[in-house]
Amino acid sequence: ADAVNAARDHIEGPFAVLNGDNLYDPAAIDQLFEQCPAVCAIEVDDPRNYGVLSTDGDSVSGIVEKPADPPTNLANAGAYAFPAKARQWLEVPASERGEHEITDVLATVIDEFDVTPVTLERWLDVGRPWELLEANEWKVSDLERRIDGDVSDDATLEGDVVVEAGSTVKAGVVIEGPALIRSGASVGPNAYVRGATLVDEGAKIGHSAEVKNSVLSPGASVSHLSYVGDSVLGRDVNLGAGTNVANLRHDDADIEFTVKGERVSTGRRKFGVVAGDDVKTGINSSLTPGLKLTTGATTRPGETVDRDR
Repeated sequence: ADAVNAARDHIEGPFAVLNGDNLYDPAAIDQLFEQCPAVCAIEVDDPRNYGVLSTDGDSVSGIVEKPADPPTNLANAGAYAFPAKARQWLEVPASERGEHEITDVLATVIDEFDVTPVTLERWLDVGRPWELLEANEWKVSDLERRIDGDVSDDATLEGDVVVEAGSTVKAGVVIEGPALIRSGASVGPNAYVRGATLVDEGAKIGHSAEVKNSVLSPGASVSHLSYVGDSVLGRDVNLGAGTNVANLRHDDADIEFTVKGERVSTGRRKFGVVAGDDVKTGINSSLTPGLKLTTGATTRPGETVDRDR
């Protein structure tokens, strides 16, 4: 609410607020605008970790944050269409967790107006690192093939591959879409890119390297003879030649990842590493599944890393 209140002088008439770290079904957002006042909802198996909406017929009758005994399975999906009057209610006191909650604004709107719940068919809350992969898989799968960059006649591009202007795909490269090669990126020679992969602006994949179902942030580099699978690489990460990322457990169980000091399941059978900005690995480094390398972390040549650092 504090962020929206900062923009209140620029708000005229009814207005919409969408969480910036969520992905929404576009058709439902259209409906949200049409039904104003309205809030998007998603049916979840365990609503205790969400704000939960109560309904009375076709209207929302209340919202409660993370209840132990949820009244419904309708979770607040963080997309709101507010009436113009809600501009007056943006100054809310800080909650117990020290935040000015937008849901306090919603609660006031619910008391004053009939608020329509708009149920989403598809929604993703991108709050944890592996959800970046899921978000990337969603968005990259919507691509339509377009080749505007410099692509060698000896490269093979299969399926929905987008190569933006200003990028380079060298000889011997094989890209199996969906994949997005952003402006300024370079792939190859003789590299292999597959799965839902994003090679962002200025990122590089070197000679005979393989990248599968991963996100390479701007300036990231996967040097020659390396393998990266199901991983998220931050800005200006530099994986030294021969770096290999393991993304599968021997027992085939779901990969775990450390969140706030606790190991939690990612729900993914295959998941590699999350490397923060400016991480650098020495040549021939081996990285185990579910590994977190914090900003600026390094590895030694030939090192096997099996603990977060």
